[in-house]
Amino acid sequence: MKRTLIIKTPTLVGQEVKLQGWVVTKRDHGKLTFIDLRDKSGLVQCVGFGQLGDVTPETVVAIEGLVKNRPAKLVNKDLVTGSIEIEVKKYQILNLSKELPIPIDADGYDINEESRLKYRYLDLRRARMQKNIRLRSSLTREICGSLDKREFVNIETPMLTKSTKEGARDFVVPSRFQPGKFYALPQSPQQYKQLLMTAGFERYYQIARCIRDEDLRADRGFEFTQVDLEMSFVDRADVMQLVESVVKEAVVAVGGKLKEKNFPVLTYGEAMSKYGSDKFDLRSEADKKAGKLAFAWVIDFPFFKKVDTKDVAEVRDGKSGWTFTHNPFSQPQDKYLEQHLAGKKIDQILTTQYDLVCNGYEVGGGSIRAHHPEVLMATFKTMGYTDQQIQDGVGHMLVAFGVGTPPHGGIALGLDRLVMLLAGETSLKEITPFPMSSSGRTAIMDAPAPITAEQAKELGLKINS
Repeated sequence: MKRTLIIKTPTLVGQEVKLQGWVVTKRDHGKLTFIDLRDKSGLVQCVGFGQLGDVTPETVVAIEGLVKNRPAKLVNKDLVTGSIEIEVKKYQILNLSKELPIPIDADGYDINEESRLKYRYLDLRRARMQKNIRLRSSLTREICGSLDKREFVNIETPMLTKSTKEGARDFVVPSRFQPGKFYALPQSPQQYKQLLMTAGFERYYQIARCIRDEDLRADRGFEFTQVDLEMSFVDRADVMQLVESVVKEAVVAVGGKLKEKNFPVLTYGEAMSKYGSDKFDLRSEADKKAGKLAFAWVIDFPFFKKVDTKDVAEVRDGKSGWTFTHNPFSQPQDKYLEQHLAGKKIDQILTTQYDLVCNGYEVGGGSIRAHHPEVLMATFKTMGYTDQQIQDGVGHMLVAFGVGTPPHGGIALGLDRLVMLLAGETSLKEITPFPMSSSGRTAIMDAPAPITAEQAKELGLKINS
């Protein structure tokens, strides 16, 4: 007999079915044993006469039984399968569960992080986590579908690359074949997606894994996922309009509620003057109770800012005391191009950057990019780089910009934060399958961990403990 999903059982009254799943609860009543059985589709009550006495909560079982209507007074109206039950004919224990180290019958908020991450495979069984992870999958599918129908091409970019200037520290990987040299894990696919524009793909996207060694907090981790896209022959308005349409379609498709049909647009100056932040929350208390998402655009950002001397990455990037506010590969606005190239009145230069904010969080950022060598060189010269340092760092981009790179722009949408807001959560850990702890340790597998002396020798590394 083939397996039937639980959700289909109300339509099969009078028929025998085979169910497979996890025992949620068990109730013994003499010779009768009641269990609630769970699979990916739902929950159903099963009744065994002289059977099921040896199962325990979270045991994996296969049950064959008859689908029967419940007596009217015993119908559970809160359950999709509440009108029926399964009369067990025979069952098989596929994996008997021991007593669980953490409870999974509640939302889990009261359980300490260490325990939840150590037993994450159990934590993920709870209904709230199942709902969140499935929401993540649904949103990703809708975004990809929306981009696919707009003729974007899904292209993967490398995970082993070169250290770039993205505003954070890199995670580096030693090379066995070239001792003393290192790859860097990508902070974003920024340079590769621009090179894809040079390659003539015109519309690119990917669901990109990005890795940055930066301070951890509830809405930021070492690893994150972004919806990365880039378009050729566009201006700022083109990109913003397309992204807004894609976001609205996807959010509504998964049940999200939008405060505004059209996203408001504020300048950076207006946002700072009115809200004191460029990551503001436009919701009223009623909006918050209704679970609405208040998206807005922020534009007209300064291109450069003074280096924060307490930020190691900024100090490293901004050798002159000036560093970029968002992205060194951005194009200045047309009216500031001349002074950008001249390196004059740096504090007045505005960039083509645009940020998408929602409910007090930045959920996306992008810009029209530099596509002429002299513009990119001017950016790095403003930050204090010599010609040789520029060639060493982004010389490959300068070459590409000299062989027919079209004007282009794009954005990176923070998939993690979008899901977090849709799910009504306040931490990325609640929508990430296997997140790191607050101290940067991995779930379950207990990394970072030492490597063996043999591995270190093979990689040409000397470890000072």
